Amino acid sequence: MAYETIIVEIEDYIALVKLNRPDAMNALNSQLLGELADALTAAQANDKVRCIVIAGSEKFFAAGADIKMMSEMNFVDVFSGDLFAEETGAISRVRKPIIAAVSGYALGGGCELAMMCDFIIAGDNAKFGQPEINLGVIAGMGGTQRLTRVVGKSKAMDMNLTGRFMDAEEAERSGLVSRVVPAKKLMDEAMSAAAKVAEKSMISVMAVKESVNRAYETTLTEGLAFERRVFNSMFATDDQKEGMNAFLEKREAQFRDR
Repeated sequence: MAYETIIVEIEDYIALVKLNRPDAMNALNSQLLGELADALTAAQANDKVRCIVIAGSEKFFAAGADIKMMSEMNFVDVFSGDLFAEETGAISRVRKPIIAAVSGYALGGGCELAMMCDFIIAGDNAKFGQPEINLGVIAGMGGTQRLTRVVGKSKAMDMNLTGRFMDAEEAERSGLVSRVVPAKKLMDEAMSAAAKVAEKSMISVMAVKESVNRAYETTLTEGLAFERRVFNSMFATDDQKEGMNAFLEKREAQFRDR
């Protein structure tokens, strides 16, 4: 499928998806989110893809949701159409790992999109924020929910109530991002991380993603029980046998996803 607001490149089992609305600072509108959801759904079904990286430009990951588009809407439009719900739901259902490579501003919907990914690698020029309060609204794609679960109530309240931005150093310190690297090395770092993921057993990779995400949805007791059941099930796979035999034989494992 030909896309107008994103660029998709697939190489060495990695799908690199670049947000591409340069004139709008990669603001998220229905078209971009729809194309992104379609591309990620296609990547999920593509055997040539084992990991996904989402990136923006050097200055803007995504500057937020498209305010021009939303300013023309009323409550009935947004509520009856359930604005952005279908697209973000599709992104959240992708079972393969997604890495966000954030350079520059990730604000509002851009911050929320980054948090939908499985982990964030940030350039040292990255800035995160939920400034919707300045527009007379609140975050609508996870900015009050995912952010609170990641950085805690106090910082989430601070960012959502004041609209202040969090720089890369604070974001790493707060647990929002997994690592910070020089902006010029961001894509190399993100693609290197994706390559490491792509080497693993896809069965194990998807099980890790499902298990970690379960931690946000249930109690510790139930989460531990779920993890244990998934761990046990790994012993029914050929990849478990290959991985452990390779370790004992001091060689690289050759996983076959079965």
